[in-house]
Amino acid sequence: MGEWFDRHHPMKILHYSPAFPPSVGGLETTVTNIATGLSALGCEVTVVTTTPNDEPDRYPFRVVRRPGWRELLTLAREHDIFFQANVSLRGLWPLLFVRRPWVVSHHSWYTRVSGRIGKRDRLKRWLLRYATASIAVSQAMADDLRPVRSTVIGNPYCDDIFRQHPDILRTKDLVAVGRLVSDKGFFLLLEALAILEREEGLTPRLTLIGEGPERSRLTAQAEALGLSKRVEITGSLSHEEIALRLAEHRFLVAPSLYHEPFGLVALEGIACGCAVIGSAGGGLPDAIGPCGRTFPNGDSRALAMVLAELLRSDGARERLLDHAAVHLASHTREYVARRYLDTLTNALGRDHRLAEASS
Repeated sequence: MGEWFDRHHPMKILHYSPAFPPSVGGLETTVTNIATGLSALGCEVTVVTTTPNDEPDRYPFRVVRRPGWRELLTLAREHDIFFQANVSLRGLWPLLFVRRPWVVSHHSWYTRVSGRIGKRDRLKRWLLRYATASIAVSQAMADDLRPVRSTVIGNPYCDDIFRQHPDILRTKDLVAVGRLVSDKGFFLLLEALAILEREEGLTPRLTLIGEGPERSRLTAQAEALGLSKRVEITGSLSHEEIALRLAEHRFLVAPSLYHEPFGLVALEGIACGCAVIGSAGGGLPDAIGPCGRTFPNGDSRALAMVLAELLRSDGARERLLDHAAVHLASHTREYVARRYLDTLTNALGRDHRLAEASS
C-alpha cells in the first residue's frame, strides 16, 4: 500500500459529509481522521459539508461549508473522485452531470430508528449497485448491505491522543464513555452494578464520561439503586481529558442497546490500556477484537456476570490485552488512510456507472 506518487497530478478527492466538526460525534471524528490521513499520503482532499462553523477552519485539507449548487457542481468537475461518507441523496446529484467515480463509506445503517427499511433507505441501497466502490466499517455492515459487495475497513482512532500513560496509576474499576442517551444503554450498566452488589457482593466504582438528555434520569436511577457513592458522571470532556481518565481504569464498558455500526470508543479504551466489555450486536465486536468480552444487547444480568468474572480474575485485563498492539495497528490513522487510498486508486481505474444509469 503506497502513497499517491503522481506529483504533477495528485489524486483530487471530493469528500462529501454533511456531518463534520464543530458538530461532535463519531462520524465527524472519523471523517476528519480519514481526510487528514489521505492528505498526509499526498492527496488533495476537499471536504464538503452542510455543517456551519463561525471559526476559521484549520485542517491540512480544504473545507467547503454549505456550497451553492453552482459551487458544488464546479467542485465535482475539479476533482478526480466523488467520495461520500454515507449515501447522501441531497449531495449526490452532481454525478448526474459530471462523470466521476462514486465511492461510499458506510458508517450508519440504512434503516429507520425502528429497524424498518423505509423508502429512502431502499433508494439508497438500490443506488449502491452503481457505486464504483463500497466501504463498510464492519463485517456486520457489509453483511447488511448485501448483495452489494463491500470492502471492510474499520474506523481509525486518534492514535496521537489515545495512548498508554505509564505515569498514571490504574486504580479505578469501570469507565463508560458516550452521549447520555437511551440507545447507549448506560441505564443497563447501572442495573448490572446493582445485580453485582445484590447477588455477587461486588461493589466496583463507575466513571461515566459524557453529557446528554438522560443525565438526570441516570442520576436518579443511581440514587434509587443505592449507587450514588460509586458512580461519577463527569459531563463532557475533551478528547485529551478522556484519554487521561481512561488511563486510570481497568475496564471500559460499552453497553449499547443499539447495534453499533462500529464502536470507536472501544479502540480508544484499548489504546489507553482498558480491556472492553461491550454488547455483541452490530459492529462493536469488530472494534473490540481480541481485547475484551461481549454480552447480548439489552441483557443486564449477562453483563453483570461478565463483569463479575473479570473483576474477580487476577490478570484478566492483561490477558485480554495480549494482542492489543496488533489489533490497534490495523486502526491507526495512517494504516486506515492507506487502505482507503488503495480502494480509491482502484476506483479510478473502473467505469463510473451512475451517469449511465440516469441516461
